[in-house]
Amino acid sequence: MNEILYFEELLRSEDDAITIVDAKRNVVYWNNAAEETYQITKEQIIHQPITNFFSHDDLMIIKVLQTMQPVKNVYHQPRKDKHVVINTSPVFNRENILVGVISIERDITDIVKLNDNLESTSQELQELKQQMEPSSSTSPFSKLKGESQALKQMIRLASKTANTDATTLILGESGTGKEVCARAIHDASKRKNAAFIPVNCGAIPQALFESELFGYESGSFTGAEKGGKAGKIEMADGGTIFLDEVGELPLDMQVKLLRVLQENRIYRIGDSRGKQVDVRFIAATNQNLEKLMQENKFRSDLFYRLNVIQLTMPPLRERKKDIEILAKNFLKQFAFKYQVPVPEMPAETMEVLRQYHWPGNIREIRNLMERIVILHEGATLTRQDVLSFLPASFSNQPLANVETLPMEKENMEKLSIEQALEFFNGNKSKAAKQLGISRVTLYQKIKKYNLSN
Repeated sequence: MNEILYFEELLRSEDDAITIVDAKRNVVYWNNAAEETYQITKEQIIHQPITNFFSHDDLMIIKVLQTMQPVKNVYHQPRKDKHVVINTSPVFNRENILVGVISIERDITDIVKLNDNLESTSQELQELKQQMEPSSSTSPFSKLKGESQALKQMIRLASKTANTDATTLILGESGTGKEVCARAIHDASKRKNAAFIPVNCGAIPQALFESELFGYESGSFTGAEKGGKAGKIEMADGGTIFLDEVGELPLDMQVKLLRVLQENRIYRIGDSRGKQVDVRFIAATNQNLEKLMQENKFRSDLFYRLNVIQLTMPPLRERKKDIEILAKNFLKQFAFKYQVPVPEMPAETMEVLRQYHWPGNIREIRNLMERIVILHEGATLTRQDVLSFLPASFSNQPLANVETLPMEKENMEKLSIEQALEFFNGNKSKAAKQLGISRVTLYQKIKKYNLSN
C-alpha cells in the first residue's frame, strides 16, 4: 500500500506533465504539472475522452494507442498554443494486452516563442541595416578593432575568403568575435544584400533541431502550421547561414547537414522531393573538433566539408597591442550611451589592463568598460580603480614592473606557443599559422623554451 502512495506522490511532484489514458482513450491520470501546462483541472478531464479537450485527431498519445509503439524525445504540438517534447509508451498487462498509454510532456512553449522572436528580430535588424547603410564605403572588417599583427593577418585571410563562396570554419575561444567576423565576411561578399542567418547550435533543444534547420511541410506532424514552415537554411537562400557552436550539433543532424553541403538541397520534414538552395555556410566553434572526431562526437566527413577555409580568431591575451584601442573604443561607446563624460585613462592604468589575461576576451573587456562607465565616479581612472573592477584573484597579485616586463613577455610567448600546440594536437604548421609566425620561427621558439612538442 505504501508503495502506491509513494508512486502517486512521485507523479504529483513531477515537473513534467503526465497523462495516462486507458485503451478507450479515457483519461485515468492527470498530474499537477498537466493542470498547469494545459489549464485543465483533474475534475474536468479525469474519466473523460482526451479527444474532448484536444482538437487534433492525430494526438501523439492516440497514435501510440494505434501503433502500440513508444515515442521518445519528439517535438509535439498538441494544441496551437503549446509546444512540448514528448515521451509516450504503451502499457500492457501480464497477458500482453494493451491497457493504455502513459505520456510525459515537457513544456518548451517559452523556448519556441523566444526563438521565433529572435529570428524575427534578427531579420528586422538585417533589413534595417541594409536600409541605413546602402552605400557605405567603410570596410565591413573595420568592426574588428585592433592593430595587432595577429588580427591583421586574420583579416587579410577573411577578406580573401569573402570574395568566394567557400565554406568557412572560424575557430577561436569564446568572446573573440567569431560572429562579428562571419558577418563581416558576408557583408564584404556578393551576397551582402541577401539574408545573414545566425544559428546558435548550442541553444536549440535537440528535439527541435531538424524543424529549425530544415523546416517542415504542412501536416507533417501534429500542430504543424498550415502551408509548412521554412527552416533556417532555406531562409538563408541566396545569402549566408552562420552555424555558431557547430560542435554542439547532434550526430543525426550532422548527417543531414552533410547531405545539404554535398547536394545543395534541403528536405523539409515530411518532404521527399527536396528543394535546391544557394547558401554560403560559415561555421564556428570554440571546441577542438579534431579531438571531438577522435571521441566519435563529430563526423570527420562533415569536418572536412566545413573546413575548406579555416580562420582562427586570436585571443585577446595575444593581442596586447589592441587592448588600449578596444578599451578606449568601448569607453567612448558606453559614455555616449549613458550620457556621461569619457573618463581619462593614464598609462599606468592601461598597463594594468595589458597585464590582465582576459579569459573572456573581447566580450569581457566590453563588459568591463560598460561596468566602469556606469559605476565609476571621477574624471580619471586610476590604477586602483581598474583593479577594483577586475577579479580579486588578479587584483591580489603583484603587478610586473618595467624591469620584469621582458621576462613577462617571454613567459606569455611560451604560454601562447604551448596553448597553440595543444589546441592543434602538436600540428606545428597550424600552430604557426595561428601564432602568425613562420614554421621555422616556431621551431626556433620551441628549442629556445625547451618545449617537448
